[in-house]
Amino acid sequence: MSIIKNDFEKMNVTKIKNFKNNKKLTMITAYDALFAKLFEEIADMILVGDSLNMSFAGKPDTLSATLEQMIYHTNAVCTGAPKAFTILDMPFGTYINKDEALTNAIKVYQKTNAAAIKIEGGEDRAHIVEHLTSNSIAVMGHIGLMPQYVRSEGGYKVRGKTIEDTEQLVRDAIAIEKAGAFAIVVEGVMSEAAKKITEAISIPTIGIGAGKVTDGQVLVWSDMLGFFEDFKPKFVRHYMKGAQEVKEAINQYRNDVQEASFPAKEEEY
Repeated sequence: MSIIKNDFEKMNVTKIKNFKNNKKLTMITAYDALFAKLFEEIADMILVGDSLNMSFAGKPDTLSATLEQMIYHTNAVCTGAPKAFTILDMPFGTYINKDEALTNAIKVYQKTNAAAIKIEGGEDRAHIVEHLTSNSIAVMGHIGLMPQYVRSEGGYKVRGKTIEDTEQLVRDAIAIEKAGAFAIVVEGVMSEAAKKITEAISIPTIGIGAGKVTDGQVLVWSDMLGFFEDFKPKFVRHYMKGAQEVKEAINQYRNDVQEASFPAKEEEY
């Protein structure tokens, strides 16, 4: 299978917005330089997600991720994939009001080469998005199931199951677009509701657990590549059996060491 590469020299906010109704956007998470380099020439966008707190640090949720952690990992990603359109996921507690949000966003821009930031929230956070975008910060929104709301919502709950909730999600999306966001992640939303959201706004929607009606998709790399074994979310498709293949490779390495077949003569100095 041939590898299709994207021209990241030209990828920017304007180009991403122009994907609407033209071509599906592909976004994937990355947390380090090694994997970011592998993704750079294929994915349209790389998200340094606060999901790293779970998949990388082994925590039960995203809430304890810090801005310092996000900056560290974003710098690693930007080093490995310098041409990629990289987005930093603003962690919980870093945008509780518009002034603090701007201070932290400026810190992100000054300390990393991130092209944009992402924040969770709808109508309630629109004034914060507007404050950021009016001060030259590129913002990706995030509505629907929002991981940073897990404790206040009492768990991870699929949204858009009722007419009322769908209407609220549409209002959220419209408010975030009006505030200046260039795209919106729509997570854990019934596909019919995601369709209504996507049709209601003129900026791209990036789905995760929101069906195929959105303008693009995002997945956590360790989910997509089958490295996470505890459970498989319904919306995840495994594109390889990562955990199994790594275990088999390490097992072979151990056997080769024990049998003294590694290193071979050609692997010696």
